[in-house]
Amino acid sequence: MQLDIPFQLENFIGGRFKKPISNDFLPNINPASGEQYGEIPNSNKKDIEEAVVAAKKAFPDWSTTSTEKRFKVLNKIAELIEVNLDILALAETNDNGKPLWLSKEVDIPRASSNFRFFATAAMQFASESHSNENNIINYTLRQPIGIVGCISPWNLPLYLFTWKIAPALAAGNCVIAKPSEVTPVSAYLLAKICKEAGLPDGVLNIVHGEGQTCGEAIVKHPAIKAISFTGSTRAGEKIASIAAPMFKKLSLELGGKNPTVIFADCDWDKMMFNTIRSSFGNQGQICLCGSRILIEASVYEKFKNEFVERAKKLTIGDPLHESSKQGAIVSKVHFEKIMNCIEIAKKEGGNILIGGKAFRPSGRCEKGFFIEPTIIENLGPLCKTNTEEIFGPVVTLQPFHSLEEAIELSNASDYGLAASIWTKDISTATMLASTIESGIVWINCWLQRDLRTPFGGIKNSGVGREGGWEAMRFFTEAKNVSIQY
Repeated sequence: MQLDIPFQLENFIGGRFKKPISNDFLPNINPASGEQYGEIPNSNKKDIEEAVVAAKKAFPDWSTTSTEKRFKVLNKIAELIEVNLDILALAETNDNGKPLWLSKEVDIPRASSNFRFFATAAMQFASESHSNENNIINYTLRQPIGIVGCISPWNLPLYLFTWKIAPALAAGNCVIAKPSEVTPVSAYLLAKICKEAGLPDGVLNIVHGEGQTCGEAIVKHPAIKAISFTGSTRAGEKIASIAAPMFKKLSLELGGKNPTVIFADCDWDKMMFNTIRSSFGNQGQICLCGSRILIEASVYEKFKNEFVERAKKLTIGDPLHESSKQGAIVSKVHFEKIMNCIEIAKKEGGNILIGGKAFRPSGRCEKGFFIEPTIIENLGPLCKTNTEEIFGPVVTLQPFHSLEEAIELSNASDYGLAASIWTKDISTATMLASTIESGIVWINCWLQRDLRTPFGGIKNSGVGREGGWEAMRFFTEAKNVSIQY
């Protein structure tokens, strides 16, 4: 199979690649060079309607396809993702700006794992039955919803795209999927892989375009019965305002302002290594990054000095170079947003310990969108810098003097996605884990994600859960059947 990438991408509808009906295209910019290297469809409601027609045609057969056959097709997709790891990783890096080694080690392998995991889940997914003293047996049918919409973000393009699509397909649904218009290429290549793997025409339809037109058309279409979305809280609010009155099922994985809580008794070297990762991994563009670092006061100065020195050693540069630990920010718009947030932090009285400036590599990346890792202190918990999501290589430091203050600072946010706790005192750790308002808590680790576990946040970080049986349940409707014998 030849995975070539044309300058002008096309939608994938009904098993065919086709231009948008409007013939309107958007530029695709490489954030590391700042130069356009392609075009993507700017689709609208007419393209979505065409995709829905194709999905409706495919649904009767796919929804009744045996779980073993679904397994074989989805597992073949996983295998082909692995075979094409190099071209997919390069596409991801050129679109997103992340280091190529990161795309190879994390993004593409996890995309393959997503398909393999849910291929297997299709074979094992089961429901419940109950009997009572009245000679009645109740059993639950878990049936596919029909046509579902999956809208994914730009930070982990193929990783999160497949995280939604794979369980939807495994459960027997047909999918209308929109990747981010900022990072479209790996989704285009996935369509080719799905075709090669034998996924029936119309079961997966990938439509490119902007959120306000293409994405909104997916949310509004009455035949699309469920929406799975990952992105900003602002966009999630908009989606909920449209979908809720239509009584669609909703899974919204939104923003985060995650605390990293560090106690003096922690495994210092392990904590420091992982806190650098959780602060600046993928240029801080992971919803699970710890952007608020809370440090026990007795080791605050020690932590600050060592953390700054380690951050200084992070090599910023061309993401194609193996030595680069920090790549480019995903787009000019997001670059400007992050730089504006840093200026706000200065106006709020923040002390910039390191960074705070744009970085200009030499060579092909001299016009790229790079920002130095930035560490800020002397800001209170309620300022904009500590309450609004920045989603970049920017973290703040705050000391705490007691367990109660650590809890108060951790929960001083409208978000509740993830938290990390670093201590050898398991009683302290478990008490804190139960008290922090967060959907995910890591103790003495970060970003350890078993695919069987529920994933999602509380408060402004979203609604619903993804992962494991939670995803399979979301993409099915439960029907109770009662029999008296």
